[in-house]
Amino acid sequence: MNLEKIKKTIPLLFKWIFICILIGFLSGSASAFFLVALEWVTQSRNHHQWIIWLLPIGGLLVGLGYHYYGKEVVKGNNLLLEEYENPQKTIPLKMAPLVLIGTLITHLFGGSAGREGTAVQMGGAIADQFSPIFKLDNSDRKTLIILGISAGFSSVFGTPLAGALFALEVVYFSKISLKSSILSFLVAFIAYFTVEFWEVKHTHYSIPSLPDFDIKILLWIIAVSVLFGLAAMLFSRSTHYWGALFTKNIKYPPLRPFIGGLLFAIAMYFIGTNTYLGLGVPVIVESFSKASENHVFILKILFTGFTLGAGFKGGEVTPLFFVGATLGSAMSLFIPLPIALLAGMGFVAVFSGATHTPIACTVMGMELFGLESGIFIGLACFIAYLSSGSVGIYHSQCLKGPKYHLYEKFKRRKLDNF
Repeated sequence: MNLEKIKKTIPLLFKWIFICILIGFLSGSASAFFLVALEWVTQSRNHHQWIIWLLPIGGLLVGLGYHYYGKEVVKGNNLLLEEYENPQKTIPLKMAPLVLIGTLITHLFGGSAGREGTAVQMGGAIADQFSPIFKLDNSDRKTLIILGISAGFSSVFGTPLAGALFALEVVYFSKISLKSSILSFLVAFIAYFTVEFWEVKHTHYSIPSLPDFDIKILLWIIAVSVLFGLAAMLFSRSTHYWGALFTKNIKYPPLRPFIGGLLFAIAMYFIGTNTYLGLGVPVIVESFSKASENHVFILKILFTGFTLGAGFKGGEVTPLFFVGATLGSAMSLFIPLPIALLAGMGFVAVFSGATHTPIACTVMGMELFGLESGIFIGLACFIAYLSSGSVGIYHSQCLKGPKYHLYEKFKRRKLDNF
């Protein structure tokens, strides 16, 4: 490398490191605030059970906010993926406060939703603001969006390696440069340590014992992983179904979460349980040590799809954790594998199938449960990924990669209408 090239490279290197520090710190701080606020609204709801009857009002507020102030950002994560694939204009910064407020309202009043979508959207919106500031072209804007997704995901879940890989894999490594890959890991760790700096804690899970790996264990893993993949497919299609149903039958968007919230509150009253409200983290934790009832995962799919389809805000990933962990836990009653292992495999495998990100999910499983669980987690994630169909939770996620071609080969037709 000649001296002239070095002189050009060094300022560019420092510029991107500086951008990563800004995005990582701001996104990590936003996630830290969000996690603290989310815990507060969750505890408030737990101490005032009657508040679920205000869910329709909360839904109306969310609907009105997006209808009159946030039409251009209502697509959420799909907007990030669309802008990555075909850059048009800077993502409005108002995406961040709108999704933050909308998610907190959803959880305060008991809607069944997650949190990853909120953190990723805040990260993406924050990151893209640096595009005009640093006069970046469309190629560099793609890098910014990857950095925003990486920072948001890693900071909200406390999994920097998985966050960096998720940001790269969710766009199917489409036109990913080495620069984007390296910076994705850098910003993920900056965002992660920013949350640590603010002393905000994440939920911890463990798989205390693992069986010796043999052919019999492998066959059981394949069987349960296919079921995890089918659960992921059901979750994705349920979310899309409810969204299409509300859109078709209720023309005025703010009324969708209002009516949806009313029906949800009535359903919870007759069911008589708080199991399906909010994130459901206590249920996930319990599933690692106590077998879940076999209908719990189905109802979580139903209520989460209904909540998000109606127009409430949050995310899908923690509900996917819930679905996978409780499904795996329930199967421990008749499958000879440790309950914590089945719950842990389901935890990440259903997520893998619904987002088409088996590599990130495998790494996430090892970050959460330990390296020694890697072979079990990896097999579950890749088998669930292959058996979950071509439709994921993100409408705008491009169908590319090995699964697309495998499905196309066996079905002998395009998957666009699958």
